[in-house]
Amino acid sequence: MEVTLMDTQKQATMELSTRENELAEKLFNAYQSHNALKESDYKGVVTDEDAAYRVQKRLTELKNEEVGGYKVSLTSKQTQDMFDSDSPLYGAQVKSHFVQSPVTLHRAQLMEPLAEVEMLFTAKEDLSSKDSLEDLLRKTKVAPAVEVPDSRFSDWFPSLSKYMVMADAAVGGYVVYGQEVDANRLFDSVDALAKVKCQLFHDGKKLKDGASSEVLGNPLNSLQWLVKKLEDQGQPLRAGQRVSSGTFLLPESLTDGEWKATFDQGLGAVFLNVSKD
Repeated sequence: MEVTLMDTQKQATMELSTRENELAEKLFNAYQSHNALKESDYKGVVTDEDAAYRVQKRLTELKNEEVGGYKVSLTSKQTQDMFDSDSPLYGAQVKSHFVQSPVTLHRAQLMEPLAEVEMLFTAKEDLSSKDSLEDLLRKTKVAPAVEVPDSRFSDWFPSLSKYMVMADAAVGGYVVYGQEVDANRLFDSVDALAKVKCQLFHDGKKLKDGASSEVLGNPLNSLQWLVKKLEDQGQPLRAGQRVSSGTFLLPESLTDGEWKATFDQGLGAVFLNVSKD
């Protein structure tokens, strides 16, 4: 079989350097032990997107667990500015870290977690880069979600570099999701998904309001971006996989206690307890 120059270049972008492989192993050790790393110890290891996603891919392999889906980050102008980026990024999430509300997370399961309020999609069939927003609405289920970003690096928010965020599975922690329903049953048009409002509460006190329009104008735009990005990298989004599509509001520190996120448009609510035990 003939090997083209493009094939050779693509293979080169997939091969980890020794230092990249070491970083992936250190990230995995931190993922298991919860002993945080210092970003300064890995200066210059990942300096572009290809390197960062190579490390993430290896980290995902080391977890030795089925990928349950993905999270999309940097889906608003404000969060992109924080991390000096002009586009979103994604992280693969293992199946066991998508958990259904109501749920209790224990402090020992977490490192330096945040709380983000999001819309979650579940693919009812394989998704394609050729899918229009209307196609994606028809091919997915939707649910309310609270995403719990959590990094393997200490003092990470908002100082961690964009490429380290990518390498660290987009600082993926847990995704807590509510009741899933066919997206086109709940929303009668693509535009309707851009009009969802949410409120975030901690121990009964309202902290923030948020809006789905913060997510690239419409969470379906985020899903479409991810589908195309994954397909470009040779790993299409499959039926059954979930996508936490981006936050409606700037994140809050996930402290101990009772957390609740409520959504209008019939989307529902998410309940999360964080226990110090």
